[in-house]
Amino acid sequence: MAQQMRAAMHDSDAPPPGRKRRVREQTPVQRALGLLVRREHSRKELTRKLTARGIETEAATAAVEKLSEAGWQDDTRFAENLVRFRANSGYGPLHIRAELGTHGLDSEQIAAAMDTFEGDWIENARDMVRRRFGEAGPQDLAQRRKAADLLARRGFDGDSIRRATRFDLED
Repeated sequence: MAQQMRAAMHDSDAPPPGRKRRVREQTPVQRALGLLVRREHSRKELTRKLTARGIETEAATAAVEKLSEAGWQDDTRFAENLVRFRANSGYGPLHIRAELGTHGLDSEQIAAAMDTFEGDWIENARDMVRRRFGEAGPQDLAQRRKAADLLARRGFDGDSIRRATRFDLED
């Protein structure tokens, strides 16, 4: 009896004989929109991802252009979000500028995005040091060097590194 029920269940799940479900191929615009729904992408990044998925370069460029004109893709919005996200993740301005450059943004777009940052880079650097070394900060020269190395790897400039690793009460 149980075997008969299982067989009946499998038969009802199957498509009717002779009718196969046809999977429709997505257009380049639909594929690009699917990527943009997940997160912001730069024009360069979106075009690269589409071509990596087998879409011809011309079709990918046209799809990105169409979405850009419709307001779905915007390099300015992408850059501002990236600056905010990376700064909140403990990265400094040098790292963020370099990353924005890899996304095909020009120097004016990068400068405009960096200007939208409302925080304090030195305070961000100090927060990073506090998370790693505790509230008191680095206690000796070796710890200060480790803190400076950490901040340099994260893309902070020399002045921010010096001020973040000193932990003087006057600062």
